[in-house]
Amino acid sequence: MMTLRNCRIETDDEGIAWLTLDKADASANSLNAEMLQEAAEVLAALEKNPPRGLVIRSGKRSGFVAGADINEFTTLRSIEQAERLTKAGQSVIDRFEALPCPSVAAIEGFALGGGLELALACTYRVAVGNDRLTLGFPEVLLGIHPGFGGTVRSVQLMGAPAALDLMLTGRNVRGTKALATGLVDRLVDSADGLADTARDLIRRRPAPRRAPWTQRLLSLAPIRPFIARQVRAGVARKVRADHYPAPYAIVDLWERYGAQGRAAYDAEAESIARLFLTSTSRNLVRVFFLQDALKSQRIAGARTPQHVHVIGAGVMGGDIAAWCALRGLEVTLQDRAEQYIKPAMERATALFEKRIKDPTKRAEAAGRLRADLEGTGIAQADVVIEAIVENVEAKRALYERIEPVMKAGAVIATNTSSIRLEELSSALAVPGRLVGLHFFNPVAQMPLIEIVQGESTATESLGSAIALARRLDKFPLPCRSAPGFLVNRVLSAYMQEAMLAGREGVPLPVIDATAVDFGMAMGPVELSDVVGLDICRHVGAIVSGALGRPLPDTRELDERIAAGKLGKKSGEGFYLWRDSKPLKATAATPAGPAPADLQDRLMLALANEAVACLREGVVADADKIDAGLIFGAGYPPFRGGPLQAARDRGIAECVERLEELAARHGPRFTPDAGWAQLAPLS
Repeated sequence: MMTLRNCRIETDDEGIAWLTLDKADASANSLNAEMLQEAAEVLAALEKNPPRGLVIRSGKRSGFVAGADINEFTTLRSIEQAERLTKAGQSVIDRFEALPCPSVAAIEGFALGGGLELALACTYRVAVGNDRLTLGFPEVLLGIHPGFGGTVRSVQLMGAPAALDLMLTGRNVRGTKALATGLVDRLVDSADGLADTARDLIRRRPAPRRAPWTQRLLSLAPIRPFIARQVRAGVARKVRADHYPAPYAIVDLWERYGAQGRAAYDAEAESIARLFLTSTSRNLVRVFFLQDALKSQRIAGARTPQHVHVIGAGVMGGDIAAWCALRGLEVTLQDRAEQYIKPAMERATALFEKRIKDPTKRAEAAGRLRADLEGTGIAQADVVIEAIVENVEAKRALYERIEPVMKAGAVIATNTSSIRLEELSSALAVPGRLVGLHFFNPVAQMPLIEIVQGESTATESLGSAIALARRLDKFPLPCRSAPGFLVNRVLSAYMQEAMLAGREGVPLPVIDATAVDFGMAMGPVELSDVVGLDICRHVGAIVSGALGRPLPDTRELDERIAAGKLGKKSGEGFYLWRDSKPLKATAATPAGPAPADLQDRLMLALANEAVACLREGVVADADKIDAGLIFGAGYPPFRGGPLQAARDRGIAECVERLEELAARHGPRFTPDAGWAQLAPLS
């Protein structure tokens, strides 16, 4: 038996060696430099005295191996250093594959990134086929691709179409699909079956899996260019090479080498080394850590709510209720009449059918969501979520009615998108129970919730709101109660600038294309239609009024609203909408070239407002502002957030450009005083 800090190996009576990976002081295994060094020591012993077979397993309950240690990515300073690191990892994985005995990866839970690459180097793979099984290559989400031989071995095992899809999308594979694609050779019902099945494979030594010959044909040199052209076109429909180079690098590697020979492994190492040093990868790694920071937030002693009562069954309220039920909470949904609740229940049924495959679990989710016209659930609820009309008087009147019915310690959470909590909490006998839970539409897709703390909000209420957000698998972003909070305030500046450009005669599709060219998830005009022109008008007026700023001329907007042209929800706003898509080609003004300063007008208006929010302490720090605008406003992750993008461009250059825009277009571009405190990252 050999015991090291992060792993141990022992040999049983049959001569089978059992290597247990158990990274010290960690909840999950990752392939950091120390782990790889110890693996090399183990390999030296195995190569000197080969066992009958080798089984690699995890000593962690969480899973097999989560991948390479992302923290080490941040230490890379040169392409040469990155290539050395990658080739060192490749060497260890290659030696596992080259052992003269059969090897088995015994997988329970996840095997991701470098963990899956290690498993692919084994002769066989056995996995527990329950809901926890998660296999995949998420590297593309960090701006890189597999680097320990995965771009080669995955194609050899699965064939090019399936392997390329796995690497290009970062999607996970589970259960029977993992078996069908060849990622695993056997599925077992429980962890107890892993060892027996691994022994059986070592005893019988069946031929290892490889891609069917029909799939192998696709990697022949004469055929690869035709397939690569199709795959590259599919990638181009989703992302641009200058924004996200990694997917294109994956296709290039396969087209050039066909996942064959030593040159394919060397090219993989050289390619990933270059990607490590791109701004895209640097920023996506930063976003990964920002996401982790949001997830890890909690307040000691906070209770996680179990019963949620939602008042207001409109699109937001109904979808919040459905999502709460999907995530395992007991939910009662209240509105004035059944006719208002029925559409919400129908949408909930559609959500459950889409998200839950098991009919029994789907029925359980549906059973957790109950219509409650009389509001009997208020007395039992841990949190009452108010999602009624965006009107101070209406909300205050509601609170006065429901507070006497609520149990002690229960929280009122308002889904207001712009009203300061101080205007609402004075209606309560216990103002500390009011907190903001600002969800974004569509609830099922948007990962962020702004957790809004007013002057009177109690720590216990804030803790319950954060705990609820995590129970809902959302990212909680604590915000100070301020006009528009973070996301809507910043988006208001961005969208108002788009409206001003439109009034100047810039075609609306050109405005949207300019923002998308920068990397935004959608343009500001389309976003206005998606949000609803009536809501944009209302929120914009609240934010501008509260900040003491003049509201831009809204006559055109008011005319559309008066005509019932509210955007996507009514079928027409700035654009006509068909099958949930805007018909931009029918916009009244023909498209043409964008004004030279349009992109800066849009994106620096957004960044300047984000800087103001930082200066005012609306959100605690620059990192959380960037995270909030990436996950709540569709800011491009590859740029790392508006404040990080400003650092990358140069703060002095941003300020100078804002001054130029102010001179040309007006004082709305005057650089906020907060730019002085936005120091570059070390």
